[in-house]
Amino acid sequence: MSQATPHGLAAFRDPASVAVVGASDDAAKWGHWLARGALEGERRRRVYLVNTRARQVLDRNCFPSLTALPEVPELVAVAVPAAGLVGCVREAAGLGVPGLLAVTAGIDDDRPIRDALARSQARLIGPNCLGIYDASAGLALAWGRFVPGTIAVVSQSGQLGLEIAHLAEQAGLGISRFVSVGSQLDVTAPEVLEDLIGHEMTSVVALYLESFGDGARVLDVLTRLRQAGKQVLVLTVGGSEASRAAARSHTGSMTSRLDVVDAACRAAGAVRVDTPKQLVDAAALIVRSRLPAGRRTAIVTDSGGQGAIATDMAERNGLTVTGLPAVTRDALAGLLPAHASVANPVDLAGAGEQDVRVYGSVVATLAASGAVDAVVLTGYFGSYAQDVPSAGETEASTARLIAQAAQASGVPVIVHSMAGPGATIDVLHAHGVATYRDIDSAVGALRVARLLAEPPVAPASPRPAGATLQPASPGYYGARRLLAQAGVRFPPALLVPAGQPLPARLESQVPAPFVLKADWAEHKTEIGGVAVGLADVAALTAALASMTARLGHHGYVVEHMDTRPDVVELIVAARRDPAFGPVVVVGTGGVTAELDPDSAAELAPCSRETATAMLRRLRAWPLLAGWRGRAAADIDSVAEIILAVGAVLCAAPDITEVEVNPVRVAADGAIAVDALIVRD
Repeated sequence: MSQATPHGLAAFRDPASVAVVGASDDAAKWGHWLARGALEGERRRRVYLVNTRARQVLDRNCFPSLTALPEVPELVAVAVPAAGLVGCVREAAGLGVPGLLAVTAGIDDDRPIRDALARSQARLIGPNCLGIYDASAGLALAWGRFVPGTIAVVSQSGQLGLEIAHLAEQAGLGISRFVSVGSQLDVTAPEVLEDLIGHEMTSVVALYLESFGDGARVLDVLTRLRQAGKQVLVLTVGGSEASRAAARSHTGSMTSRLDVVDAACRAAGAVRVDTPKQLVDAAALIVRSRLPAGRRTAIVTDSGGQGAIATDMAERNGLTVTGLPAVTRDALAGLLPAHASVANPVDLAGAGEQDVRVYGSVVATLAASGAVDAVVLTGYFGSYAQDVPSAGETEASTARLIAQAAQASGVPVIVHSMAGPGATIDVLHAHGVATYRDIDSAVGALRVARLLAEPPVAPASPRPAGATLQPASPGYYGARRLLAQAGVRFPPALLVPAGQPLPARLESQVPAPFVLKADWAEHKTEIGGVAVGLADVAALTAALASMTARLGHHGYVVEHMDTRPDVVELIVAARRDPAFGPVVVVGTGGVTAELDPDSAAELAPCSRETATAMLRRLRAWPLLAGWRGRAAADIDSVAEIILAVGAVLCAAPDITEVEVNPVRVAADGAIAVDALIVRD
């Protein structure tokens, strides 16, 4: 709850009295929906309708103004044209109304509203919102109707929030609380989320935000929601190319805003989904079942084709269709025909047509085996009652057996059924089994549930060394020196100042072969600012003369060229996200890094364990682990660079981006051979 005023958000939870300003008999107007919803809660609270012209609305007497009411209402819902909103807010604030809900859109200048609120203790949700709903309090001040349930919806877009509520209803779920935050002129989404921590009816929180504002506060509230036993599913936007255009380093091209939101979700124990349907699919599994303990997934099918597709989908979603132990295969063989497959996927091979109850026996055997973390049943089950009515009761009893197996074992069972809504599906839902009309929805929901079951990414304390960093000069050589202080390893090098010759006895400081680099250039390759493979001082001298003639008298860096075999090139970088702060990124490196981005991001500072996990998420991980007989790369040395780069960004508020690219890693360690620091 906000601490901005003594009232906080109490007026929006379960007010003792509600007034609707702009109440209307016209079902096409907002005032009608707000008035009708308010009157539905009349047994719980006093309701007043306000209309300056009408004497009655919905067969109830109206008052001409808020000042004409017999009491000061705790909550005022406002549905008036934009020109009238300021006056209404001033009137309510002057009376001492604690809570205001403004659905009005089209406000050109919100400063008068802010001024009125600042001079009072009133809080305001909106404007430009779709309203609020609370099932436990019988409070319905929104467009449309809601089915009570356990999903709380907090949405910056009212209509998208309403879509989530409608999809939930179609899935047999319902809403515990709905808050359309609108323009967030006063009450913000983090405040609304914080108010859900103690909301007993809520088990799942659906959050849609287009901007996260104070990301640290959002992260804190999401973490506390998880600690309170509420699972959070996040929808947002920002995966387009336009969102990456502002960054000056390769990192900006490799990562999107969604990568950062994903990292924030991992830190808080939440999961981001892509669409409202994915959100509701996942919520259906979370509400009806336990979370899976791991990735091991058994597929049960009565169709080889459907089993194969389910297996492919599971693997694509990060699940493991694991082999079954001999004892489990033997138990399954005793239930199925000789020609059935008792490997994974398990194919009933027509046994269901002989006895529908075999579905339950097979699922129960797998769930109790200890060999799997989830069971996916895909195919015809659910259709018997529709196609063969005489089999309906047997199928229903089998559905109950499936549910009992899931409850007894703690292993979630997910059913993909070709059948539409019907008696068997109703039985499964009633007994806590999630069902889906398509396999991708079923497996996608299981993927989200598995991610929610993982512990949040543990935060790390800032590295002490970061606080002792000394300022560095611009350019690559300065970036080298600063990063070396933090623990990044570079080859031997020296700076040749503008217009100066190479120093005498250069090879005693920097051994051959050499690389010559334009010190000032951010992207050296694009301007021909790198010369590699210079075997001796004579070749280096010629390259320096040529580069100076082309690019001008600037500083140039002479560096020892790393010629180790079996090297993998990576990029390690950090940037400052406007909402969530420092973010560290690792990915495949080199000059083509942004062509096919292969990267992993986490909030900084991160732990060594998290840094190592980032490397394992890369598609290039097999190269690092030792590909086709090559020695495995020194992963610890790369993790150290990830930690160091994150520490530099965290320690220097004026630095916006840090990039080390490439980092050349082999069995004997990681060496950085280029670096860029961008300051604000």
